[in-house]
Amino acid sequence: MNESLREEFLALLGGEDAISRMSHEDRADALEHFQAEMLEAAIFARKAGKPSVKELEDLVDTRGYRRGIGNIFIHSRSNKRPNEDSSGLKVKRLGPMPKAPTLVDFFERRLTTSQHLLQSANLARKQGASEEVVLACLLHDLGGGLVRAEHGYWGGQLIEPYVSEKVAFAVRHHQPLRFFPDPAYDYEYPKAYFLTFGVDYVPPPFVIETYKKIRNHKWYEEARLVTCNDLYSFDPNVVITVDEFIDLISKHFRQPKEGLGFDDSPVAHMWRTFINPDAPL
Repeated sequence: MNESLREEFLALLGGEDAISRMSHEDRADALEHFQAEMLEAAIFARKAGKPSVKELEDLVDTRGYRRGIGNIFIHSRSNKRPNEDSSGLKVKRLGPMPKAPTLVDFFERRLTTSQHLLQSANLARKQGASEEVVLACLLHDLGGGLVRAEHGYWGGQLIEPYVSEKVAFAVRHHQPLRFFPDPAYDYEYPKAYFLTFGVDYVPPPFVIETYKKIRNHKWYEEARLVTCNDLYSFDPNVVITVDEFIDLISKHFRQPKEGLGFDDSPVAHMWRTFINPDAPL
């Protein structure tokens, strides 16, 4: 990083004193997102930087991984830099989990996107959203840890035994709603999706049909508000901890006494996968 960019990065974080109070992981996340934003700005300054669907498809067999693989199974990467040479990157060794892990334990010890979730929930709370919407924002990308493709549906299923139907609905359906603008909520099609899906991308028929079905659903607003608070850029000036949401979690998340992954629920195996993603079988 050249000196001018370094100074800009330090300024965004609030100076060296603010950086000294951040954890190594938060500093690494902040640097990654800063670099991603710089690259995105450069790419969008050139019209040719918006790939077509075919151009993205032609890249499939040039990588050593599937873009839809869950975050916990592979080294850190970004949809904004799909062609980055990541051959030398490695995953980190995971520490042990408690015998009866709680949702907070997963935030602190397993989730690679925890700051994104925390910032989304914090934004929803600042916007005056209901507690159930704030919780949905806090949990909306959990499924992406296991599978990035269809992550909203995976996430809705993952939390279904432990939250209200409304929260599970909002998490599940924020996925299809992302592709459809809604001026009533000041929601626009994310510019980042031109890079992720292609400038000429059209959602598949099931996504379009799902959108039509839920557009007039009684919980449409809850799902829509998740998309409105789904931040597509990391704010390095804001560092949120899960401690700020413990009261909300204890009120609206039914924590099993046996621990997530060990309560014999239909989704216990999904939580155990988070606990030990290095299991060979």
